[in-house]
Amino acid sequence: MPETFAFEADPEAFDRWSSGISAAQAPENTISILDVIGEDIFGEGVTSRRVSAALRRIGDQEVYVDINSPGGNFFEGVAIYNMLRQHSQKVHVRILGLAASAASVIAMAGDDIQIGRAGFLMIHNAWVIALGNRHDMREAADVLEPFDDAMASVYAAQSGVEKAQIAEWMDQEKWFNGDQAVEVGLATSLLPADAVAEGEPKDRTQNSTKKVDTLLAKAGMPRSERRALLGDIKGGTRGAAPHVTHDADDWTAAAEQLITAIRS
Repeated sequence: MPETFAFEADPEAFDRWSSGISAAQAPENTISILDVIGEDIFGEGVTSRRVSAALRRIGDQEVYVDINSPGGNFFEGVAIYNMLRQHSQKVHVRILGLAASAASVIAMAGDDIQIGRAGFLMIHNAWVIALGNRHDMREAADVLEPFDDAMASVYAAQSGVEKAQIAEWMDQEKWFNGDQAVEVGLATSLLPADAVAEGEPKDRTQNSTKKVDTLLAKAGMPRSERRALLGDIKGGTRGAAPHVTHDADDWTAAAEQLITAIRS
């Protein structure tokens, strides 16, 4: 292991990050992640200890997580992700500006993930500062591989995209704007202010379809199968009258029953 081996936020993420974005008057069941992940040299940053304390304070309530972060320490990010995943109630993630690197891993803990149309989500391979000789550098590359694989698994589980495709995006240091993040499944919807064009009514059917798609993805159904199934639902299944419509809550309940059947 190199003498110095520290996970750091990508410099480009810092360039794109606007630290001035804040969550004004957030309710008490909101956790604001508006800084680097992990403690920096000034003793600032979002740590797993801080998030753990916030979750204890919130207790048995749904949690809202507001994110605007360039990322940071991988281990702190994974710890926060797992804390949120273990929370007893639903976790709602809102990407206000940027969720990059370790912060994008944290975002994947949401039962639903909203992102601003002008927001960004970035995924990449683990980025470190290492110091040592040539043998240390080779060892550092080997050490990083399982971390990259773990991140790819998290993104794939949330989006339903094949892990190999995720790994390719990570190699490219892929940036997604709000619409693109929703399209590929790394976010479930745009923030409410961006979700409906001015003067247009909300489309509950479209929103429920996205929610069902997300639930099926979490159950492990491949994207192609999800799209085929949702197409049948919209157009009417074989033997059924075409263009059958149902209440959005009915479809959500049906999806949850289907997921239970898949897992059993």
